[in-house]
Parts: sequence; C-alpha cells; structure tokens
Amino acid sequence: MLVALLVTGAGAWWWTHHAAASTGWQGYAEADYVKVGPVLQGKLTQVSVARGDRVTAGAALFAQDEIAEQAARDQAARQLAQAKAQLANLMAGAKQSEIDQAEANLADARATLGRVQLDLQRAEVLIRTGAVSVQSLDQLRAQDRSAEAKVEASEAAVALARAPMGREREIVAQAAAVEAAQSALDMAQWRLDQRHVVAPVSGRVADVMDRPGETVEAGSPIVSLLPPENIFVRFFVPETALASLHLGDQVAIACDGCRKNLAARVSFISPQAEYSPPVIYSETSRAKLVFLIEARSPPEQARQLNPGQPVEVHPQAQALAQ
Repeated sequence: MLVALLVTGAGAWWWTHHAAASTGWQGYAEADYVKVGPVLQGKLTQVSVARGDRVTAGAALFAQDEIAEQAARDQAARQLAQAKAQLANLMAGAKQSEIDQAEANLADARATLGRVQLDLQRAEVLIRTGAVSVQSLDQLRAQDRSAEAKVEASEAAVALARAPMGREREIVAQAAAVEAAQSALDMAQWRLDQRHVVAPVSGRVADVMDRPGETVEAGSPIVSLLPPENIFVRFFVPETALASLHLGDQVAIACDGCRKNLAARVSFISPQAEYSPPVIYSETSRAKLVFLIEARSPPEQARQLNPGQPVEVHPQAQALAQ
C-alpha cells in the first residue's frame, strides 16, 4: 500500500512539473535598433545626446561641419538672383524716357494728321468755287496720306518701346535657366540641412558611437535609438507545440522584476527548425526540434522589457489592450 502511494505521488509530481513546463517556453527580449548616421561624409562637430537619454522625434542628435555646404548654398542663391534679373531684363520694355519720347512723337504725328485733314476738308469745299486750285488739293491729299503714315509709324514705335526686349524663344530659354538655378539652390539647401541630423523616431538613446572631431563616412551609424515599439520577445517552442501557435495569437510574458499581465501577440513564426534535423526522423529526435517565434507587445508594455533579458512565455494570455 505504501509503495502504491509513493508511486502515485511520484507520478503526480512528475506530471505537475512536466505539464507546467510544457506550457511555458524560454526566450529573451530583443529589439530592432534605429541606427542614425549622416547622409554625407564630414567631420562631426556636435553630439547633442548621451547614452540613456530619451528623445522625441525631431530632437537634435548631432551636427557636422557645414562650411562647404553654406558656401555652395550662397553661390546657388546668387546664381538664381542673376538668372531672375536677366529674365526680368528680357521681359521688360525700353527705358521710361524712351517710351515717353515715342509717345510724344505719336502725339505730334496725330496733331499733324488732324490739321492736314481739316485743310483737306476745306479745300474740297472751296475747289467747287474755284478758290483752290486742283494742284493745291492734290498736295493736301498727299500730305494727308503722309501724316497717316507717320501716325502708324509712331504707334509702332510706342508698341516696340513697351514690348519685351527679348524674343519669345530667348525669354523661354531664360525662364528654364531660372528653374534650373532654383533646383540647384534647393539641392544646396538640402545638403546643408543634412548636416544637422534629428531623431526620426522617439525612443531611448541606446548608444553613441562617435565623438566630435571624428570624420564620419556617409551612412555610418553615430547614434543608436531604441523605440519602445521595436522591443519584442523571441522564444522557442518544440515541434510538438508548433501547431498550437498562430500569427496573431496572444501569449503571456513573465520575467524577473516585470509587472504582471504582460502580454504580446505572435508576429513571426520561423518556417524552419532552429537546429538541423537528422535525415530520418524518429519519435525521440522530433522532440529536439525547436522553432523560433517572435511576439510583440504594445509600446507601453514593451518598455518593461530590456533587450537580452530572459523571459518565459505562456500561451493564452489575457486580451491585449486595444
């Protein structure tokens, strides 16, 4: 009887511990770091953050020497101003004094035409009485045609003085030159702006790799940021439990010092075993296969975890806060 009780107790102890272990999987916290580097090569002049700082998106991270970019920007701005001035000159008319003179000549031509037309009208009436000779009438008619021609010439001169100095094609070409100069200025300003780098996301400064005075290659990371939403959990489940987990499933997370009720959703299931299986499976070798699983928590819960921290994951967590 005693032996039976001992065997039963031992069996219960074994089932309790192994069954509990079968529903918990070991893992660790991991993170996708945002490594921020310069777009252009240059000497580092300022680092505005330190390891452990919390920054918001848009906060200044570091700056590089910008003397060359400032000079290029100023040069592009002057070239744009020159191109605009040339375009304005082509589109402008003559000097105002020249326009005034042309308009005065036109007024004089019109006055002469009016006087000649009145003389011609009187002569055409007087020719009937013989007070005016035919020769005088013909001369007045010639003067009328000449006065009309001078008016037309003066009107053309005024229009020419007011018209743009450049030809249509010259104006179109210069307008294109202005657009090209504007694009060059925009590019120069963009390169200058890249010398001051800001945080693309909010998070904690995980590391600062360079110091002022160092020359940094383009794309080389200077500051490593850790956004809370980029912290996740990696854990491993045996092949026999893989079918019980699916993308989007909820799991509970437990770790030393963590608050209770931490939860996450399965975001990745590895399609391959973590270890190479033998060519021929057996019931015992199948138990050695494990698969990598990743799960992500909401940012407010992910802040409780630190990359590299051991965790234990259990299935069927409470519903995540939406």
